[in-house]
Amino acid sequence: MRIAVDAMGGDNAPSEIVKGVLEASLEVKENIVLVGRKSEIEEYLPGSHPNITIHDAREVIGMDESPVFAIKKKPESSIAVACKMVRRRQADAVVTAGNTGVMLAAGITFIGRLRGIERPAIACLLPSKLGNVLLLDAGANVDCKPSQLFQFGIMGKVYAEEVLGVQNPRVGLLNIGEEEGKGNRLTDKAAELLSSSAVNFCGNIEGRDIILGKCDVVVCDGFVGNSLLKFGEGIAEFIIDEIRQNAGFVNKIGLLFLKGLFRNLLKKIDYAEYGGAPLLGLEGVSIICHGRSKSKAIKNAIKIASRASSHHINDRIEEELHK
Repeated sequence: MRIAVDAMGGDNAPSEIVKGVLEASLEVKENIVLVGRKSEIEEYLPGSHPNITIHDAREVIGMDESPVFAIKKKPESSIAVACKMVRRRQADAVVTAGNTGVMLAAGITFIGRLRGIERPAIACLLPSKLGNVLLLDAGANVDCKPSQLFQFGIMGKVYAEEVLGVQNPRVGLLNIGEEEGKGNRLTDKAAELLSSSAVNFCGNIEGRDIILGKCDVVVCDGFVGNSLLKFGEGIAEFIIDEIRQNAGFVNKIGLLFLKGLFRNLLKKIDYAEYGGAPLLGLEGVSIICHGRSKSKAIKNAIKIASRASSHHINDRIEEELHK
């Protein structure tokens, strides 16, 4: 198995990307291919490593470039080349901390969609009282059809089972109320499709139900999902800053006794712990990391890519869709 890693994507590339690959190489058996400018990568990759190779790609797409225009203008960029490797079966998965829109465009253009999937979806993990909740779509599709929300539910179910180890995951539909008939025509029709399928559909859920852990997978369109995700990130940063800035001497003494509690809390809301978000619905495994990712996040993203590939999640998604 080979995992292609975009060495030039993200705010901390290529130093933190290479560092994350080195850390991952100690924990996974897969061969890892660093895709990007060879001369720059070699500055941070001393010596030889048996399961790490470099694939030279001279062009780089910036975080602020237009996705569709960028992949046409720079077909030999690191992210485009990594996706082409997956399409040619030279790699089983791609990991990037680069522009999310570019990864989406490159994934559809060069890797292609799974049979039966209308649109790929970004799935991300949110913390809850009972563990983690998988949210999709987290921003790939701002306008959706009921059939696409249904497909998101199928993909989320499979990912939760195969990668997260959740047996018979509960799938909920994000809405403004729990009662049947709530919401708009999109959610109303999507609820019909999900309830008549083999998915363990637990009905409509409200935003607060995510934190309470009332479902294992929550489905929504990308506009709502991304807004929810960004709000959650803001709340997490606010809590951390408040603790750090407003703790006086006496409070700091008290915090010492709660050190373990806060360590666990920070671990739950730290995106680096989850590595990256899978872009589900493509012919190959694709993991998108936060643009600010450092080595820890890259390492964990590679481990996720390895697990998703070894569990053949795409085969499982196609099986579920064609039941």
